[in-house]
Amino acid sequence: MENIFVDTSAIYALLSGDETESGKAVSVWEAMLDRGDRLVTNNYVLGEAMTLLQSRIGFAPVHAFRANILPFLQVEWIDEKKHSRIVERLLNANRRQLSLVDCSSFETMRQAGITRAFTLDEHFREQGFTVIP
Repeated sequence: MENIFVDTSAIYALLSGDETESGKAVSVWEAMLDRGDRLVTNNYVLGEAMTLLQSRIGFAPVHAFRANILPFLQVEWIDEKKHSRIVERLLNANRRQLSLVDCSSFETMRQAGITRAFTLDEHFREQGFTVIP
């Protein structure tokens, strides 16, 4: 059992129906659940994932996310103090392709001592985290 951060890209892959991405993501998800891993995310990822699912696929995947994935996630909530730190990291990075949500994920992982992320986003690897799959 280990602590693993779950990113928007993995959530989207689980529900997108894309044969390549979805199949691999579902296998990884099931393996993590079988091992009893502690699956962590934050409220910024929840908002981004729901928005992405709704805008690209529709409301059915949002309902599926809420019913079938969210119950297995431990949500770390970003408060005002953490938000300020995250904004500073974003501004200091000065990179157009790095998002506020990405920075919130890295901050959450560092604060919780999490080194592995279930993600398809290479920014996590760039930050020194181990990426699954």
